[in-house]
Amino acid sequence: MPKEGECHKFQVLIACEGNIVRHSQIEAAWKGTAECRSCGIRDLVLFADLTEPDFKLVHLPIDELVFQSGSNLYDAGEDGWALFTVRAGLIKLVQYLPDGTQRIVRLLRRGAIAGLEVLVGSAYEHSAVVLQEAAVCRIPREVVDRLNRETPRLHRQLMQRWHQSLRQADEWLTELSTGSARERLARLFLQLAGDAPERPVRVFGREDLGAMLGITTETASRTVAEFKRNGLIAETMPNIVTCNLPALRKAAMIE
Repeated sequence: MPKEGECHKFQVLIACEGNIVRHSQIEAAWKGTAECRSCGIRDLVLFADLTEPDFKLVHLPIDELVFQSGSNLYDAGEDGWALFTVRAGLIKLVQYLPDGTQRIVRLLRRGAIAGLEVLVGSAYEHSAVVLQEAAVCRIPREVVDRLNRETPRLHRQLMQRWHQSLRQADEWLTELSTGSARERLARLFLQLAGDAPERPVRVFGREDLGAMLGITTETASRTVAEFKRNGLIAETMPNIVTCNLPALRKAAMIE
């Protein structure tokens, strides 16, 4: 764990590790110490219910970092000293199988938390890989441990987050790992459309789609092409589509 007072450059290199970046990108990656009280997504995140006295208990820095697409927040098996709140972007939680293949077990979007398992002393259970450039807040475990001990407000939020993670894992298992490839892909698009159905959706690489849905890359590619031909999705830009929700619900066997 980095010591308090270490230079900003060290923090930036963590965010950009594995990526070749220009000096301007390095400067952009470091956002400084987070100001949780004025957070733009305060109502969505772990500290939503905290009051002014609660924030006085926070003595370690909470850092705002930007991770480029393809970089890792952390790796499976790594000792965890921090958890992460997603402010923007998209992150996949990956589990690697003994044969070297990967399964994507969950997607994390705005407001989600990665690395909750470190709060019970566990190593990271998955690798957290950035799919779309992500802005995150990195919260030292000690900060959450102390607040959890000293304020019931954070304890309630933590219990809600554990429940939310379990519910998402159950939904992922039942919706995206059962049924035909066509049904699984339709359910994924419906999940990605979420509460903003008018918003365009990014189509992931076929390998990622296969890893999310438990199907082969070839099947993923063939099914996406079929959806385009039949008007279930319409490509507006390369890898960006709009969703025909009624048609997708029918394909997903929801209606």
